[in-house]
Amino acid sequence: MPYLYESSHTACIAGVILSDSMDGFEGRGAVITGGASGIGLATATEFARRGARIVLADVDKAALEHAVARLKSEGVEAHGVECDVRHVEEMTNLADESFRLLGQVDVVFSNAGIVVAGPLVTMTHEDWRWVIDIDLWGSIHAVEAFVPRLIEQGKGGHIAFTASFAGLVPNAGLGAYGVAKYGVVGLAETLAREVKDNGIGVSVLCPMVVETKLVSNSERIRGADYGLASTPDLTEGFGPLPPTQDQGVTVDEVARLTADAILANRLYILPHEAARASVKRRFERIDHTFDDQAAEGWTH
Repeated sequence: MPYLYESSHTACIAGVILSDSMDGFEGRGAVITGGASGIGLATATEFARRGARIVLADVDKAALEHAVARLKSEGVEAHGVECDVRHVEEMTNLADESFRLLGQVDVVFSNAGIVVAGPLVTMTHEDWRWVIDIDLWGSIHAVEAFVPRLIEQGKGGHIAFTASFAGLVPNAGLGAYGVAKYGVVGLAETLAREVKDNGIGVSVLCPMVVETKLVSNSERIRGADYGLASTPDLTEGFGPLPPTQDQGVTVDEVARLTADAILANRLYILPHEAARASVKRRFERIDHTFDDQAAEGWTH
């Protein structure tokens, strides 16, 4: 049912949305999609280190089983649910299983994602469907499957999304990926306003390139529903990627920053200082355009 929510004047201090913050991860139930490797597994491990009980979800059954076994070997209460985030019924099943296994879900980290690269004019319809289905619809499905239940649960909580630097600043050669990630940023920003009064926090992680298996995993899982062949080189033809990890931000540090941001209820998680100048230039360009084009008579 549609409902009214605060306008764009929602209170915010230094990027912190003023809804209830969690006081820690001890005993909390956390669900992580794309949890079998990379940022997902590192963040699940960080949550567990702080006392959380874990449900990992991933489309890769073997990797999922290995990740769950690793967490269990470290004394963590961990469970695995095979899930393809493209399909809302699988996300609904993930929510059902998570509440059954954990009793209560406090944190959802919608992290599953892939990358497709190349100029926009070379993208096929199947390329667009693949990246949008996973990178954008996957996060939408997380909202559909979990947020109503978090609200019904009545105990607050937090939902976080993995977007990208490409969701803040356009990157030539990563246009289709960027379109999906811009959507994830917009989803998080809007949801933060809408669920604030329910005591539910929202965060969106926007890293630059982090040394994970994102590219190789994207190639490996590509297009089971579409019958697509893997592309030989995702980065061919559009130049170098942004600097990796600011020469020092590791996947474990990204995980720590993500956990800290969730506890502080920070909307934006921005682990790479190198991204600051590009983001600033983009918004300065927008701001300066108002000087030349904005019509008089409308103030906000």
